[in-house]
Amino acid sequence: MGSAAELAAAAFMMLGFPALMLAALVPSVPAFAAAAAVTYLADHYLHRKSSYLVNRLSKVRAGLSIRFLIRQLLLILLLARLGLADDLIYYGAIACFIAFYGLQAPHGALVTLIRNRRRMPVATRNIDLASRIRIPDAPPRRLLHRSAEKMLHLDLAAVVGILVSASLESAVAGFVGIGVTVGVGCLYVLALVPYVRGAKTPPNAEKVLAAVDDWLAEYRPETVLYFSGSKDSAYQVNMWLETMEQLDSKPLIILRERVILNNLAPTTVPVICVPGGVHLMNLDLSNVRVALYAANVGKNIHLLRVPTMRHVFIGHGDSDKLASVNPYSKVYDEVWTAGRAGRDRYAIADVGVRDDDIVEVGRPQLAPIQTWQGVPEGRIPTVLYAPTWEGWDGNPGNTSIVLAGENIVKKLVAADPPVRVLYKPHPFTGTVSKEAGAAHRRITALVQQAATERATDPRFTADAATQTAAKAELARIEARLAELAGKANGNGKGGDEAEATRDGLVDVARHEEAARLRAEWNAAYWRSFPDHEHRVITGAEPRLYDCFNVSDAMVSDISSVVSDFIASGKPYAVTDSAELGVEEFKRQNTAVRAATILSNSAAELGELLGAVRDPSADPLAEDRGDLKRYLLGPDEPTSIDQFNTAVANLAIKAEARNVGQESRAAAGAAEAEPATVPAQRVAAAGDDVTA
Repeated sequence: MGSAAELAAAAFMMLGFPALMLAALVPSVPAFAAAAAVTYLADHYLHRKSSYLVNRLSKVRAGLSIRFLIRQLLLILLLARLGLADDLIYYGAIACFIAFYGLQAPHGALVTLIRNRRRMPVATRNIDLASRIRIPDAPPRRLLHRSAEKMLHLDLAAVVGILVSASLESAVAGFVGIGVTVGVGCLYVLALVPYVRGAKTPPNAEKVLAAVDDWLAEYRPETVLYFSGSKDSAYQVNMWLETMEQLDSKPLIILRERVILNNLAPTTVPVICVPGGVHLMNLDLSNVRVALYAANVGKNIHLLRVPTMRHVFIGHGDSDKLASVNPYSKVYDEVWTAGRAGRDRYAIADVGVRDDDIVEVGRPQLAPIQTWQGVPEGRIPTVLYAPTWEGWDGNPGNTSIVLAGENIVKKLVAADPPVRVLYKPHPFTGTVSKEAGAAHRRITALVQQAATERATDPRFTADAATQTAAKAELARIEARLAELAGKANGNGKGGDEAEATRDGLVDVARHEEAARLRAEWNAAYWRSFPDHEHRVITGAEPRLYDCFNVSDAMVSDISSVVSDFIASGKPYAVTDSAELGVEEFKRQNTAVRAATILSNSAAELGELLGAVRDPSADPLAEDRGDLKRYLLGPDEPTSIDQFNTAVANLAIKAEARNVGQESRAAAGAAEAEPATVPAQRVAAAGDDVTA
């Protein structure tokens, strides 16, 4: 149901309709008016909130149109019970609602037609299509946004007018309301007509695809990042955007779902979203030599079928989970891993990926992670607790949050000497398991309570002036970022997919300014509260890597979070939630070989805190250095250099294959030539070729 307010609104709406019927049967105009007002307001509120209940009502034949129709029928019943069945207002009300519902069909048809005609076969970003095809402005937002709800609410004038007439026993107000409802409804329908034909509609699919091919022929992309997935998986492609911007070859991003395009982070790389498989297969990608895949999904086959490019699985994280050795990976020409550990995982799993097809390229995304230099003088250590989510299979080893989370946090907030706790849960936490969701809420409460208690502890002091200045800076930065976002989206005009495609060229100066401001925001965020304050961190900002950089140690679970944190060289602990035992846990999970292994009681946390407080006595420091090189590869050359080298080498292989194919085709044509030319020459000489 969402919030308590949504639950209350849903209850009012569901009780409002029986109240309407009762008021109509009594009959009572004031009671009917009050109940109608409640249903209108509750319905409108729930739609604005996109409440789950409202979305499900249509599945049980109680959708928006039905609810409005019931209210109107009950109004007719009220008039009949008031003895007005023979009055002109009674017949006027019936005629009004029939005409009003008659307008719903053309209105719905026009809205659907406009949306379909403005839906591009290919949506783009950072690609100049405006100079190649004409894409008109989107219809005003007020016409199409929540159009069905707006159209149905036009009956409000008629309902109010009829209720006033029933109360005053005068038909004037009723017919005025009826006129307003029907008249405005007609005007609404007429306002939509110009947008279904002529200059206000985008070109057809054939012209749009031709324009995209024309751009591709001019741009000549060489390396493609291909991605398909659900809305929640957008982070998997977003993590590669900065790497794509740093490629030495010409990059292109191909997406398969519009929802991913809508959730794509800002980038300067050209982006093409091609929902249709046939459209994708008809795109001119003849210049592409390397295709990179961040996820193993069925729609990959639409690009994997192209033989002129080499196909590489790069994934979206490096961990010991089964997804890191998916047998599907053997369909690619190469599989790129961060370090030697990825290669060994495939060898041990024996899923058909050949060792010759694995290339170690490091993890370019880890460049922002800073190497640990010890706890700064005068600051208490910071420990990040970043558990992963519960997963789909109910395996107790997926996350520590259910069995160990509270124990971990209780011991950290009670540590002596004290430490600061940052709690950053996985955004999917609680989406499958109610127990995980409940544990998350209890842990949140623990951290917040500990923060409140520490605020009154005389041992800890805060620099109020610094925090005030930082908060003011945050407000300034957020205002400017909102302004930049508004300009990027057409100053909030609200457009649609076609308009976004036309106007989707990135302003590089604004893009760079936004990147700089986000870095400034991050620095100001950490200054806006005391460096001893416990904190619950949710949402996209600050990012996980920003939390890495302000932390001195981390507690987490088996996931790519651990592998990434190892890049910092800082002490870390991993919870053996499934209680495999230390040796077996280390045998099964490479990334924990230099970690403090925690049981569900978290009794071993003292070992982690000891390593943080006295790095010289840290028994695992050397092991962490070795493990970092094993998991993530060497520091030199840099990972982005390794990545670019791998792209260039594979492009050479793809080009060599294509040249070889062309040579063989030419040789075959040359061999066929002598067999036909002599026969033509003999015939030309007049010889009897039939003899």
